[in-house]
Amino acid sequence: TLGKATLKARRSAASDFARSATTQSHGAPLLRGVVYIHACPRALMSHVEWALTNLLGPGVRLEWSAQPVLSGTHRADVGYKAPPGTAGRIASELRAFPGLRFEVTQEPNGSTEGERYACTPSLGIFRAAMGPHGDVVVNEERLRGALARAESGGDLASEINNLLGAPWDAELETFRYAGEGASVRWMHEVG
Repeated sequence: TLGKATLKARRSAASDFARSATTQSHGAPLLRGVVYIHACPRALMSHVEWALTNLLGPGVRLEWSAQPVLSGTHRADVGYKAPPGTAGRIASELRAFPGLRFEVTQEPNGSTEGERYACTPSLGIFRAAMGPHGDVVVNEERLRGALARAESGGDLASEINNLLGAPWDAELETFRYAGEGASVRWMHEVG
């Protein structure tokens, strides 16, 4: 759909930039990522900003706009450049906020796989490895697990859809579409 296509385009643009990521003084690469807050209750907005400031540094300023899909919520996004693993730390911090719908990505480089996290109140959190073009990468052991569950009576298509994050994509799609045309602000040299 249109919203998912735009998210893929944003991931692809971020991927292009990740290839030129600079390094910190101790040599660890800074990888590019994006935090998409799709729906945040008004009462949590300042708390979400504080959490991101603690993780990404004092330059984080979210530009909130009303989320038309869910009354009383707002949306924002911010790009960042930080050491590997930052996406996981952000997702871990944000998942503690009730009612928050978000996605966090961190692009891969030659030695570190990318990551994608998605979280909704009804589904909880999803994590997947990401390839250089923003595709979800499923490792062999997870595929073998899906096959084993299907052989025990599970539905293989459902198992694979879960591995790819399809339920999270389906729930977040309308929220993504509502954010079409919104710009992403980038934070540089974080961490």
